[in-house]
Amino acid sequence: MKKLLFFLITLSFVIGNSFANIRLPGIFGDNMVLQCRMKVPVWGWADPGERVVARIGGHVAETVTNTGGKWELYLGPLDSGGPFDFTIAGKDSVVIKNVLVGEVWVCSGQSNMEMEVQRSLNAQQEIETADYPDIRFFQVKRAKAAHPLEDVSPVGSSKANWLNKWQVCSPSTVGHFTAVGYFFGRNLYEKLGVPVGLISASWGGTTAEAWTPLDTLENNPELSLIMNNWPDYNNDEEWLRSKYEKYVESVEKAKKEGNILPLYFNQPTVLYNGIIAPITPFGIRGVTWYQGESNAYRAYQYRSLFPAMIGQWRKNWGQGNFPFLFVQLANYHFEPQVFPELREAQAMALSVPNTAMAVAIDIGDSADIHPKNKQEVGRRLSLAARKLVYGEELIYSGPVYKSMHIENGKCYLSFNHTGDGLVAKGHVPLKGFVIAGPDKVFVEAQAKIEGGRVVVWSGKTSRPVAVRYAWANHPGGCNLYNKSGELPNLPASPFRTDDWKGITFGRE
Repeated sequence: MKKLLFFLITLSFVIGNSFANIRLPGIFGDNMVLQCRMKVPVWGWADPGERVVARIGGHVAETVTNTGGKWELYLGPLDSGGPFDFTIAGKDSVVIKNVLVGEVWVCSGQSNMEMEVQRSLNAQQEIETADYPDIRFFQVKRAKAAHPLEDVSPVGSSKANWLNKWQVCSPSTVGHFTAVGYFFGRNLYEKLGVPVGLISASWGGTTAEAWTPLDTLENNPELSLIMNNWPDYNNDEEWLRSKYEKYVESVEKAKKEGNILPLYFNQPTVLYNGIIAPITPFGIRGVTWYQGESNAYRAYQYRSLFPAMIGQWRKNWGQGNFPFLFVQLANYHFEPQVFPELREAQAMALSVPNTAMAVAIDIGDSADIHPKNKQEVGRRLSLAARKLVYGEELIYSGPVYKSMHIENGKCYLSFNHTGDGLVAKGHVPLKGFVIAGPDKVFVEAQAKIEGGRVVVWSGKTSRPVAVRYAWANHPGGCNLYNKSGELPNLPASPFRTDDWKGITFGRE
């Protein structure tokens, strides 16, 4: 009887939808969150020339489908609140239930963004206490595509039934969601008191070029090299080389059998096409991003690639220069020492308007590229959002190097974002500084805080010309922070004062 009942319910759903005239993209569904205080894009498909009307919370908008049956309209601006019924009507109607209006953020990147709450620090406790019905999740199914998709890719397995649908945050649902995204959203919810919608769009081990629209790469002479050179990038690490070799075998097999050639997960543009394009231009407040490990061997290229990707996402979304908040790579021990140059490239992206960076140099794990303390990562991202987006007066960044003055064999360093002053965390001398003379040979240096500056020197170098701080994959003990009141607050970002060619220079 249970099987028969399930069959009848499924059949009625299929029949009901087969005759449905209005069709919406998968990002629209029960339990969803719409972005407040902006005109919200709503789009879908119906018969050509059909009048479509959308209603929610007293707001009404209408349009007529084009000759291809595509329609788009804008609702609002909407005030935060709910729950609402959201109705879209044409020749028939679709009613979306339990809709909230609040703050919507996309959470994207590679494995450190993909990492689930159930793998984070104190996972059992976090899951048991995750009773936040006003926080909602939508996890986009991973998909590769040669061209931008109009809708999210179908979910083929019942074992992944949390994908491509909005879920209410609870102990039974939160375990599968991005840990960074959840802790970021929870912090916002607790401070703002409005509903929060989080859209997870990530894939472990992926490169930034896979998340970048095609025209961004093709129209930039420097970045266009990626389109030809990307197969060579898989030689950087053994696991990538093995994965790419299997991909090549699958391509040869498809050619012999006359099948469509498969796509590689790190092929340029394929993840933008398969994961980001289907949710564009859904109304969002901004993006949080944790990625870079897979581009670390090409850090100089990332200086151009990352800002270009941000710019094209914004352009394609059509919602202005929305906030783009990103995490600088955490400390992790391996060779070669490429992370410092990638961190530098990330910091350079702060020149892009409306961006902020959460430094994680003090909360990594020397033995694990996936550190479990995602609570602090989410908190630091939320500080940036609360300051830049929501106007709260707080210290949202650690010290960022500004300038150097050399006098009598000592280097005097000035910083932005000093908060209530600089401090050496742990009540011990400053650590993590090295200094070099004209020979470009770095030696360990002494350092102290003097007024609002850091003074660096070494008895081994009488004519210093350059200083570096925390310049290693896993710098030990770096302890320069700013203060909030009298307490250490946020760590300084790793930096160097020189512009000497690094080990990733010329990798294209």
